[in-house]
Amino acid sequence: MNFNDRLIDLRRKRGLSQEQLGYELGVSRQTVSKWELGQSYPDFQRLVLLSDYYGIGLDEPVRGIDVGDVRALNESDKQISSIYADVERGKEAVLRAWRAFLVVGGVVLALFALVVIYGVSQGSLFAG
Repeated sequence: MNFNDRLIDLRRKRGLSQEQLGYELGVSRQTVSKWELGQSYPDFQRLVLLSDYYGIGLDEPVRGIDVGDVRALNESDKQISSIYADVERGKEAVLRAWRAFLVVGGVVLALFALVVIYGVSQGSLFAG
């Protein structure tokens, strides 16, 4: 039996929902779901909490886990985090560009308004 199947089995034997288990471990229901689907693994602190909560040895839930799978998931998470960081930096750059555009546009508009006001006050703007 692999990790995610063990976790499902332990949770169901206690009659817990994913949400209830997540509450006990201080994580979301979605996090428990990802563990049970084999999409991610708990960190060491959560593994200790799991073993304490179920009264089992720390090695029992992780016995038979392919370390390569864990490494691949960690690398995948790093890549996803990097993509999100790039997107956030892009958003910040667009926001800075938009602000600069607004400032420059405001200055140009103010100068244009001053020229129009000056021309009207001199009576020469619409004079033929």
